[in-house]
Amino acid sequence: MNRTNDRVFTAFLIIISLAFIWVATPYFGAILWAVVVAIIFAPVYRWVLAKVGGRPNLAAIITFLSIVTLVLAPAALIISSMVGEVIGLVESLQSREIDVSRIGIALQKNLPDWANDALVRWGINDLNVMTERISAFVATALRTFAQTLLGFGQGALSFAASMGVMLYVVYFLLRDGDKIAREIGERLPMQVEHKNMLLEKFTVAIKATIRGSVIVAMVQGTVGGLIFWMLDIRAAFLGGVLMALLSLIPAVGTGFVWLPVAIYLLASGAIWQGVTLILCGVFLIGMIDNTLRPILIGQNTRMPDYIVLVSTLGGIGIFGLNGFVVGPVVAALFLAAWEIFGVERGYVPPKDDEPLANDQALPS
Repeated sequence: MNRTNDRVFTAFLIIISLAFIWVATPYFGAILWAVVVAIIFAPVYRWVLAKVGGRPNLAAIITFLSIVTLVLAPAALIISSMVGEVIGLVESLQSREIDVSRIGIALQKNLPDWANDALVRWGINDLNVMTERISAFVATALRTFAQTLLGFGQGALSFAASMGVMLYVVYFLLRDGDKIAREIGERLPMQVEHKNMLLEKFTVAIKATIRGSVIVAMVQGTVGGLIFWMLDIRAAFLGGVLMALLSLIPAVGTGFVWLPVAIYLLASGAIWQGVTLILCGVFLIGMIDNTLRPILIGQNTRMPDYIVLVSTLGGIGIFGLNGFVVGPVVAALFLAAWEIFGVERGYVPPKDDEPLANDQALPS
């Protein structure tokens, strides 16, 4: 009878848990980013907690206000500035103030005969026509991008609700995060060492994603935007933001922004600006990732590049912007679970830097 009751209760536990996940699904993104923000700012909260004499409510409020000031307010300014530059760029393309078709004419005049013959064999008889199509595509893409950014404001009620949920959850995660993590760990039906390893991998994956990707992206975008501004390139702020966004995707990088611009500069006769942009792109913007990322997250916490690429692109494809965090976290837990399996079955020895000790404490 007791066994039957246990099975019934287990079934009820699974059903009600799935029901709760279903109810919370509309705010999945808000909860996810609340967890991310709370993990990143947890050291700040602990530092403030020590400074205010161990008063958790006051420490959480101060940290919360710091997040709003340092993260949300600048993000709102960035979005509003981007919308203005995108709209101005689209108008310039449509009015031919920025004439992309000149690229085709200039390139066709300067290409050697063998290159023009190759283009004919590939079915590209008129570079001017191709660049016109590229110009139309860029204008459409920018217009869609601007509409997406404006969509945040147009869906004001939904956006405000999601933002409110995120901020509300952030406050309580800052104040009670250690307790919540401990209670979740105690209720997971796993061995203590397995829970420790998976919870640690979850935390490390989020920190590595933010520190190793977001900070690097911000630096690359800032440097790229400054280079655009110094070279007097139109929409320098937008170019910097696009470089920052594209640098989040492994193997894509900032070259998808600065390289076409450099080609346009060379084709339009701005030779020294084009050459300077290429040199800065290769030796300055491109080297930031290789130099800064290992310093921020260390070599030991890095996943193989091909797994980062697949998990990031797959996560973005399924979850949109949220997948930028979800993908690497799932990949990190996937690798950790298979490592546990291999160690438990004796297929692989445990790593020295990640011992599976029964007395290991749950991470806070």
